[in-house]
Amino acid sequence: MTSPYSETDIERIAKGVLERTHPYAEWTHAAHFAAALWLLRHPDVLVQHGGMGPIIRGYNEAVGVPNTQTRGYHATITIASLRATASFLAEAGPDAELAPILDNVLASPLGDSRWLEPYWTEARLMSRVARREWVEPDRLPLPYPPLAAELLADRAIPE
Repeated sequence: MTSPYSETDIERIAKGVLERTHPYAEWTHAAHFAAALWLLRHPDVLVQHGGMGPIIRGYNEAVGVPNTQTRGYHATITIASLRATASFLAEAGPDAELAPILDNVLASPLGDSRWLEPYWTEARLMSRVARREWVEPDRLPLPYPPLAAELLADRAIPE
């Protein structure tokens, strides 16, 4: 499988999300993982912007997606996706190009937007609690290790 994005594209997507200029119509499942790879490769940038939670919430607001109990930022999905992405990044090594890593991510079960189904029931994953904070899986343990809190900086969405 050839990556849908080049190294330059991956950086452009991540910086577009940071700057809140990435076209929402191009904010695909693959683009989510592309941005995550670049940001995890540049943890100083991720921390400087307050972690992934604030980055995604700010981007959503800029493109007109409200962060509510039913739309927008989803803490559990974001954290699970970051944990999985970080594992692919670590396995590839610190000098590996991101496009081939993205190829591997998208060729794995993570390439399917339903990749979380083996770990969470739909009711638990789509709950309001799971949207606003990390909720442990209720089917199978997630096989990816936790990340440093400063990379996430998840503040609860008001109930």
